[in-house]
Amino acid sequence: MELLRHSPLEASHLALGAKLTNFAGWQMPIQYTSIMDEHAAVRNAVGVFDISHMGQFIVSGSGACAWLDGMLTNSVASLAVGEGQYTLLLNERGGVIDDLILYRWLEDTYFLVVNASKIDEDFTWLSQHLAAGVLLRNESDAWAGLAVQGPLAASLYQKIYPHELLPPRNGIHALASGEIVCRTGYTGEDGFEIFIPVGHAASVWQAMLDGGAKPCALGARDTLRLEMGYPLNGNDLSPDRTPLEAGLGFFCDLTKNDFIGREVLLQQKSEGLSVRLTAIETIEKGPPPRAHYPVLASDGTQLGELSSGVLSPTLMAGIGMAYLPTAFSKIGTSLFVEVRGKKIAAKVVKKPFLTSHRSQSTTPTPL
Repeated sequence: MELLRHSPLEASHLALGAKLTNFAGWQMPIQYTSIMDEHAAVRNAVGVFDISHMGQFIVSGSGACAWLDGMLTNSVASLAVGEGQYTLLLNERGGVIDDLILYRWLEDTYFLVVNASKIDEDFTWLSQHLAAGVLLRNESDAWAGLAVQGPLAASLYQKIYPHELLPPRNGIHALASGEIVCRTGYTGEDGFEIFIPVGHAASVWQAMLDGGAKPCALGARDTLRLEMGYPLNGNDLSPDRTPLEAGLGFFCDLTKNDFIGREVLLQQKSEGLSVRLTAIETIEKGPPPRAHYPVLASDGTQLGELSSGVLSPTLMAGIGMAYLPTAFSKIGTSLFVEVRGKKIAAKVVKKPFLTSHRSQSTTPTPL
């Protein structure tokens, strides 16, 4: 049996009364007070999440840019030093191995943040395709991470780091004290992610709490990201689904030189999609929808199943996503979600679910 890994902040979580769970092989907090409270803190003020389970790779060398452009879907060459982007790592079938954030840290040095469950797989895949003149390092064990999210995140940063730059949207900045700050997040709110040498993690975490951030955990992270329609790898993204089917075509530069999976995406774009990842909202009261609950047509025919589902704390309605036949993915289409044997009326809606939410200032980051 595989041993659980532990965050360097686990003692802090336990001291705060957190409920812990196994997530991607890590013992991580699922909630502190309640998902509703933590969700509201991020939407209205500022919350801090432990993201020490996520992986960090460094890619460097004179050939790094060209090699990464052949491995990832987005245009690496378009990045200036200090800029980052959301991108995807695909298999030969065009399926998603991982979604990640890539930052051009220095001219020939890139910082990659990958999903916790995909660290070993990503590193193996990249290593198998490594080009001459490119150095790939897995530094995941050296870094802890915090995601500070909410409309008050920027002011909290300036309080703690009054003499340091907060990067612009999707930017990266190395602090004199050794931390790396990235202006990205997974909640749809303004905020930043800060990667800290493991030995200093507890002090930075405490500084965020002392500055007014509410500790938040994976439960709220899931409701926040789903309200914005952000996908979760392993649920909404998989090796059997392409980025185009997942609605992530914006992050696939099909005009650049060949990358792994590109030909499949070009074929799909030419022929059209048979299925799409579709946003669904319930229109009658019922238990919260969950992943794997059946999605039915109005005549009761099963069309698919939810890949993700929660009760939205903001909308107070059930929301979820499912891969549905294209004919049933049109906005306004009437559906049912089968919840514990009961059919709950639902409809197809536009992403994000929070259509009236304030303008977003961050790019989705993997979980």
